Amino acid sequence: MEWGVTLPHLGHVGTRDGLIKFASEVDQLGFASGWASDHVCWPAELVSHYPYTDDGSFPAPPKTGWLDPIGTLQFVAAVTENLRLGFSVLILPYRPPVETAKRLATIDVLSNGRLILGVGVGWMREEAEVLGMPWDRRGKRSDEQLEVFRTLFSEDDPSFDGEFYSFPTVGFEPKPVQDPVPVWVGGNSAAAYRRVARYGHGFHAAFEPLDDVMTGWAQVGEACDAAGRDLGEITLSLRYYLDPASAMKPAVSIAGSTSQMIDSVGHVADTGVTHLVLDPVARGGIEGRLDALRGFMADVAPHFA
Repeated sequence: MEWGVTLPHLGHVGTRDGLIKFASEVDQLGFASGWASDHVCWPAELVSHYPYTDDGSFPAPPKTGWLDPIGTLQFVAAVTENLRLGFSVLILPYRPPVETAKRLATIDVLSNGRLILGVGVGWMREEAEVLGMPWDRRGKRSDEQLEVFRTLFSEDDPSFDGEFYSFPTVGFEPKPVQDPVPVWVGGNSAAAYRRVARYGHGFHAAFEPLDDVMTGWAQVGEACDAAGRDLGEITLSLRYYLDPASAMKPAVSIAGSTSQMIDSVGHVADTGVTHLVLDPVARGGIEGRLDALRGFMADVAPHFA
């Protein structure tokens, strides 16, 4: 099992000093990856249904501090040596693809090839409208963005003529260090599973009960069969909360005593997950979260080496 961790880029912990301290230590603790989530700004009144709570409500109020995920990963690249840098997930319809490709290539170059391009199509129509970006056919637009990235990252003289995006022959340098940049697809729809089979190197599930994760993974397998791909080539990753003292819903968290956490991680491993991203929600700010992670790596992780 590989271990990832959500970086502290939300709320009062999302500071320069906090990120440096946190990222530097988790890099030394042996975590394989650090992750940032994507929201820009959204109105106080939402109609869109958040897919990861029972009542569809979004838990973050609109005044929540939320650092830009691309800038966060660029910053963390400079204070770490080994930590892979992932998006959980980058919402493709929020941004124009050529500019986004440049910023992604920059992360990969400055980190010496540590980017994981986690992608999704989003769920909050209101936010896309605030950003002035189209929401209709966003799945197809996102797929075409991935084609744009592939073209710019791999071709010496890239050009593109698609349904939604086009550009003449351009110079696009530097290319990412990785060839290809690994794409990990998030989402829980049939279209997302097909996107994994067509473009993905990984499937990134988040905050879903294990039965749902297994159902989604089976559908990814079916999509791979239809596309002629080997499911064994694709990483299954999962993002869950971590809080040893938590009374949180156990279906989406690793919580409780050491033995309880070992048992929970064992159930996760049984589903085929090989990359578990821990979202520490322990109290006590940066130090409280690091304490939870230190304990996990000392007491739980060795059981899954």
